[in-house]
Amino acid sequence: MKEEQIKKVEEDVRTWAYLEKLPALFEGFSYRKDMTIEEDIYQLFSYENPDEHCIATAYYHEETKEYKVSVQIGLTKFCCIEFIASNISAFEKHLDEHLKKLLVELITFEPTAVSSIVRKKNIMAWEYGKTLPVSLEGFERFIGPEKPLKITNGSYIILDYSDFSIESNFAIYYNIFRDEFFGEGRIRGIPEINYLFDATDLSELATKLEHHLVPRLQDVRRKAMEQNE
Repeated sequence: MKEEQIKKVEEDVRTWAYLEKLPALFEGFSYRKDMTIEEDIYQLFSYENPDEHCIATAYYHEETKEYKVSVQIGLTKFCCIEFIASNISAFEKHLDEHLKKLLVELITFEPTAVSSIVRKKNIMAWEYGKTLPVSLEGFERFIGPEKPLKITNGSYIILDYSDFSIESNFAIYYNIFRDEFFGEGRIRGIPEINYLFDATDLSELATKLEHHLVPRLQDVRRKAMEQNE
């Protein structure tokens, strides 16, 4: 991050009384004052719930010159657009309006908030999804189709097998705009696309999971362990 941008953020924060008002515990999350720089991001503070593998982080993004909030659920991280602001006062307003709601939503599943398109697709009542094991090849089922997770760009995670000890997972997504399912892995946190699971309906997806899920998880683990050598 450039020196002038660092100075700008630090000047904004130096007189930002809002930071002192934030509670140590908030909706089951613990507050952490960050004030750290990672590449083009200046992290301000975070609320973390380790038991649920959830964290929300407020930060300044040098590339766009905006204040933002990112969310990490499991190994999936994305930006929440409702917090984006060009200055600290507007950012504070967004935090006041949306932060509590965001933290509650991170640990509470509300079926009525799921898109009607997802419900019509019958994802939450998917019979094959109910038969999937909780543990598989050393991975734990972190997200299941009965509780799909909305992320960005019209996508929901409907299945996620994670091993947090090696920062690796494999997830199935459904995109409401494209009306399609697809898979993506993360190996030591780095995304890896795989087209074996592309499908247009749940029946097709079930067939592909039946044939490819176990080998895919084995492959993710092998690559993660190779990177650790």
